[in-house]
Amino acid sequence: MPTPDELAAKAIGERIQTIRTRTGRTRAVVAGLVGRSEDWLRDVEKGRLQHPPGLEMLLRIGQALGVRDLTEITGGHELLVGISRRAGHPVVPAIRAAIEGVDLTPAPSPIDTTELAARVERAWRLWHTSETPRADAGAMLPDLIRDGRRALRTLDGRDCRAAAAALSGAYALSEQVLAWVADAPLLWLAADRCMSAAEIADDPVTLAAASWVLGNVWRSTGREDDAYQLAADAVALLDSHLDGNQAAQALWGACQLHGAITAARIGREGDALRGIDQAMGMARALPAGSAHPWTLFGVANTEISAVSVQVDLRKSGGALDAASIIDPDAVPSVDRRARLWLELARAYAQQQDWLGTLGALRTGTSVSEESMRCHPLARSLVGELVSHGGRITERESRALAGRLGVTA
Repeated sequence: MPTPDELAAKAIGERIQTIRTRTGRTRAVVAGLVGRSEDWLRDVEKGRLQHPPGLEMLLRIGQALGVRDLTEITGGHELLVGISRRAGHPVVPAIRAAIEGVDLTPAPSPIDTTELAARVERAWRLWHTSETPRADAGAMLPDLIRDGRRALRTLDGRDCRAAAAALSGAYALSEQVLAWVADAPLLWLAADRCMSAAEIADDPVTLAAASWVLGNVWRSTGREDDAYQLAADAVALLDSHLDGNQAAQALWGACQLHGAITAARIGREGDALRGIDQAMGMARALPAGSAHPWTLFGVANTEISAVSVQVDLRKSGGALDAASIIDPDAVPSVDRRARLWLELARAYAQQQDWLGTLGALRTGTSVSEESMRCHPLARSLVGELVSHGGRITERESRALAGRLGVTA
């Protein structure tokens, strides 16, 4: 976070830009989080708006930037405001209460760790198969987290480690559900508790899976180098556990994909492409139909990640070529299927092909409107469409913007 000296004498727009760049947030992501276009945020930062953002919008920008003291943005006298607790989806408050709460009451009956693990797996399956994954999987999480914490407190030995593995899975899913719709401190807490539970479980696969989760949070909050190293460490941890262990093999591949996407974000093209190649080799070696319940690692997810890598490297032609071989119906996760169309929209937008961008965004929204509505890149892109798509797409772009909750 910038120091007061760095912000001194700067206008509000300059302060927003300084905080955004210092915290590693892209203009597209911040614009999407506040429901406006990337061009609008650029105009705010450059002081070009005839009517600067009001207090309500400044609060939303503050939430997106992760600041607690609004004077970091406004300057002037101190004005401490509670803007750090963001709830961009109805499931967030209940999940927050389960994660942040302290419950010292004993469990009404002994908790069966096998059943607990099965419940966590059902929640993950719902996350991947529902068209409203946050609403449906998120509704299961508060009880899962509370029961997992009670089990961890009351069991010992092997049962305690089994409970810890299940609880790590519940925290991992909470990170997926909360991403982009909750504040950064809650995401950090979920990821940290996911890793803490994995350490108690003392299982390489669970530890690698928790690293995959924690790396997601690090990458989205400006710690890309740390996220890349964590993925590499998880791969190394699993290297000696791959023989005959499909869960370890799938996590090894998923961490390779994580590293590839992270490398692309920081411009390390060779490392990004190498990670995709390593992951694809493992995906093709796995038996057909096998998948880790969290990551659903396999050929289809690797192909989608290859598209993401090309987009992040700003090679839109390569992204479209990579996408041309994917069968969307073969993607086992609804949320990931929607993400495929979002990546295509990003590639088309890089080429300023606004008809292609509109078509991809509309298809992604038809796959999962909730997933697209919650992702800042989708929201930012639809704002760009309204601003730059021209008269031919204007009516449909504005209709889509309304569906995604964007004011362009």
